[in-house]
Amino acid sequence: MSKRKSNAAPATDDPPHLQPGSPIEISSNDPGFRGSWYAGVIVKRAPPRKPNNKFVVEYAHLFEDDDGTKPLRETIDAVDIRPPAPREKARKFKFSEEVDAFHNDGWWEGVITKELENGRFHVYFKRSKEQLEFGEEQLRLHREWIKGSWTPPLEEDDRVKKSKEAETEQKTETNKVGAQEKLELDNTASKRKLKSDLAGSEGKLESSKITEYGEGDRVEVTSDEDGFEGAWFTGTIVKAVGKNKYQFQYDSLRTDDDSDFLKEEFDALHIRPCPPEIVMADAFQKLDEVDAFYNDGWWVGVISKVLNSLPETKYQVYFKATEEEMKFKHSELRIHQDWINGKWVTASKALKS
Repeated sequence: MSKRKSNAAPATDDPPHLQPGSPIEISSNDPGFRGSWYAGVIVKRAPPRKPNNKFVVEYAHLFEDDDGTKPLRETIDAVDIRPPAPREKARKFKFSEEVDAFHNDGWWEGVITKELENGRFHVYFKRSKEQLEFGEEQLRLHREWIKGSWTPPLEEDDRVKKSKEAETEQKTETNKVGAQEKLELDNTASKRKLKSDLAGSEGKLESSKITEYGEGDRVEVTSDEDGFEGAWFTGTIVKAVGKNKYQFQYDSLRTDDDSDFLKEEFDALHIRPCPPEIVMADAFQKLDEVDAFYNDGWWVGVISKVLNSLPETKYQVYFKATEEEMKFKHSELRIHQDWINGKWVTASKALKS
């Protein structure tokens, strides 16, 4: 009797989560999908037509066809692939925590802006500048996959570990998994049909409140252009140039001929007041979310390491948008704050410090 040939791709020298058959999460740099992660599996390493680090992946909940019978396959760069993010078996979420919310077949990064009753929350999405309502079973603490480990690490309840009440733990996990499976089954739209942002969601609560500005107001602006995501630049409102649109003059960026400070037009959703100063009497702590002053702007990042150097403490800061780490002095950092619906919200980890 002849042996049946296996359909599985052979193992490779890649990390465990990049081996054929490994469950993964996949990110995308396509407009409208940034900040989201989709469940899938590694099919195989892409054919080495030229030096690359790409993999063929198959999505778990996105499909090529409208009937949902043919899972979507794509070739993705390794930097946009990570293991499935861990989740606590039971967790109480709080105001201002950064979370991932399961929406439109994927996990989207947001921040809790309000605690409601019955385990429900308002979550604000920075990229689409909208707010939706979710149940706690649709949320998980936001984590970053940095150099082969999760930041912040998975929180474990010591009482649960010591009690070893296996039956109770299994029940809790089964309920969680069951709720998640039901949630995932209810989301069967294909990636091709997803909108470029959350604007069309039935769960939409409200758009971000539009702040009005006047001539001479001191503000900060941001851009969606590649290479400038997560950066805020300080300057002054010159004048209004239309509905919710303004001409802005930078404090430090100049024109190509260096004859004057650069002026550009921005819509109100890309403008915010200058954040209030939060005095840090003590040193920043690891995992604090901060803005680092670099190349004439404030760039959002996370403290990945505290370097106790003299005469001024220095820090290693990780920037998610570029996946880079850089060193900064204490005086070059500030606590990161978000302007949400006319109010300043500070990340909960930073508040603890």
